[in-house]
Amino acid sequence: MKLAALQNLHNASILVVGDVMLDRYWHGDTGRISPEAPVPVVKVSSLEDKAGGAANVAKNIAHLDGKVGLLGLIGQDDNGHKLRTILENDNIESQLVAVETLPTIAKMRVISRHQQVVRLDMEEQFQPEHSALLVAQLKQVIDSYDFVLFSDYNKGALANIQEMIEIAKRAGKTVLVDPKLSDLSVYRGADFITPNLNEFKLAGGDASSERTLTESARKLIAEAGIGAMLLTRSEQGMSLISENEKHDFAAQVLEVSDVTGAGDTVIATLTTMLGAGLNAKDAVEMANLAAGIVVGKLGAATVSPEELSAKLSQYLRETGEHYQAPFEDVLQHISFAKQNGEKIVFTNGCFDILHAGHVRYLAQAKAMGDKLVVGLNNDESISRLKGPERPINPLNERAMVISALASVDWVIPFGKEEEGDTPANLIATISPDILVKGGDYKVEEIAGAEHVLAQGGQVEVLSFLDGCSTSNVIKKAQLSKS
Repeated sequence: MKLAALQNLHNASILVVGDVMLDRYWHGDTGRISPEAPVPVVKVSSLEDKAGGAANVAKNIAHLDGKVGLLGLIGQDDNGHKLRTILENDNIESQLVAVETLPTIAKMRVISRHQQVVRLDMEEQFQPEHSALLVAQLKQVIDSYDFVLFSDYNKGALANIQEMIEIAKRAGKTVLVDPKLSDLSVYRGADFITPNLNEFKLAGGDASSERTLTESARKLIAEAGIGAMLLTRSEQGMSLISENEKHDFAAQVLEVSDVTGAGDTVIATLTTMLGAGLNAKDAVEMANLAAGIVVGKLGAATVSPEELSAKLSQYLRETGEHYQAPFEDVLQHISFAKQNGEKIVFTNGCFDILHAGHVRYLAQAKAMGDKLVVGLNNDESISRLKGPERPINPLNERAMVISALASVDWVIPFGKEEEGDTPANLIATISPDILVKGGDYKVEEIAGAEHVLAQGGQVEVLSFLDGCSTSNVIKKAQLSKS
């Protein structure tokens, strides 16, 4: 059921409302101390802008293929314009409201050798009259979504959150809140609330034992008029607590690299999975797995459906099932991976009957980067290349087999002759960092090589495993029949 839900992620229709921010990172090396003051000198080599706060929650939903809109406050400034551009690239429906007198909230971080040297915050508190602008906008767009997720960083955008929740509930929406305030009654009417352990204690929760934790959690949500609490407990995992039930989920991570944004991933995944049709317990289980993935990455990262599928298969003791991204979604997933700084490797072929040579070749290709894309000849193009008796296996079956390999992240078909659907055109669309081809080709003979090299990428030629070919497999099968 949980794996099947990954095929329904597009059904999740979610409006995120809250405190949006621009996260800006300056990366560089540190080699000396400033002569002006006892501080390190960082020679900046790159600048990176990311969606932060509630915008990062929306980004997590978008990267899970959910339909997501974002409602928040920005300033009429360059940072606000930059944030709008980021949201557009992330396939997020921007509902941002610009305030003339205040700046877009921005967090500026200087990073050297994976260490944060200093953070500069540019912000002023939004006031209730600014939050009222969001109330008016919420009334305009509420009918376009099934879920409303409030992401509270206590920056003022949600000063009127009680009125917003009432609007959402009157419209029949499921409401989730990632809280910041210690008075949980402010979030009255929410179906789910997701405090971390520290926020839980500040709200009056008692975590001295499992019994007191459960009892105090139930008391808090009952007094506040909230349906259920998903308590995130760091290395202790998570607990879903309602009036009559409690479900505990062990942490699913071996090594923690960075917990930044993990709470955003949890509530984003929970909401998306509820939107995909899972019940609360199963949706939390998926959110717990997503948290285990994201804390193993640096910075405020996101989780893809492919990563979640792989983690879930391990968690379920390798069921043999897997998630195959719909062909029409693959280009968007590749774009998201590039935004995360991942190196894209591309190769293409027929892969009609999978054999040992294919498996070794694809594993070698994947080892050159972070994500491997396989361009797969459609049935018509194989028939043109190999003859009318081929392919042996149709496109969908070949795609299923190839995508199930641990080395392959995405499969995308090509070969529609009337549309000029060639490998070179597909490669130009994807613009991989590395183009890999098997055989004894010269680089200049490889389709798409010119484009990849022009974009600063590299082209690699790998040798095939001797004696392994689809033609040989077919010949052996024919001989055995005779």
